[in-house]
Amino acid sequence: MTDWLELCRAAVADVDDVLVRLPTRAEREPVVGAGLGGDETTAIDQAAEDVILARVREVAGAVVSEEVGRLGGEARPLVVVDPIDGSLNAKRGIPFFSVSIAVAEGETMDDVVFGFVHDFGSREEWTARRGEGAWLNGERLGAERPKDEVEILSFEATRTSLVARDAPKVADLAHRLRIMGSLALSLCHLAAGRVDAVCSLKPARSVDIAAAQLLCREVGVAIDLFDVADGFGAAPLDLEQRSRVVAAGTTAVCTRIARALSA
Repeated sequence: MTDWLELCRAAVADVDDVLVRLPTRAEREPVVGAGLGGDETTAIDQAAEDVILARVREVAGAVVSEEVGRLGGEARPLVVVDPIDGSLNAKRGIPFFSVSIAVAEGETMDDVVFGFVHDFGSREEWTARRGEGAWLNGERLGAERPKDEVEILSFEATRTSLVARDAPKVADLAHRLRIMGSLALSLCHLAAGRVDAVCSLKPARSVDIAAAQLLCREVGVAIDLFDVADGFGAAPLDLEQRSRVVAAGTTAVCTRIARALSA
């Protein structure tokens, strides 16, 4: 049986080597292609994905990753990878970006059984196992809960025009905004009660959230894809479906934010 935690830690070490090899913006940001996820592929994205795939392909049945798309057909387990979540931060040397790896026994969010997110800035390790709980650096999460009155709302996927459009919609719902630059890490911070809600202002893909959503759900945090009608758990682990994401401590708060952003 694969020890997914140790494999993910080994993948982190591989990406650390990439960061040493590509130390500055000059090496990290050149565009080297276009990923199947729809974004430009930069040197840091490609190099990180290459080393992670080299490790996980040995044990994965199939892989969905941001740049290469899907590899391996319908075999199990399905491993969902975002090699660099927060790649703009990574390119510019801002220490808030992560690797996100989820392991699933099927094709939907409900099928994710293991989630791993590593913060390359703080070196924090976030993990979750379905039905068992979620942890930060080995310490169980859940004691600190998001507040029902939203003191801090994290915006992600934040082009300036989207912030200008949507910030007024939540002015009466949230006291402060944070714009950090990694959706996976923002969701982890929500699971730890560091922020009170998270929303993505443009549609996200499964690779952005597959691991971190399991941490949220394991501690009882509400999360929804409010541009689709099939329900969060049925969302496919692919690169095709996209939706804005909202998450908060309770379903009621989650719904209020989603409705405000949809107005």
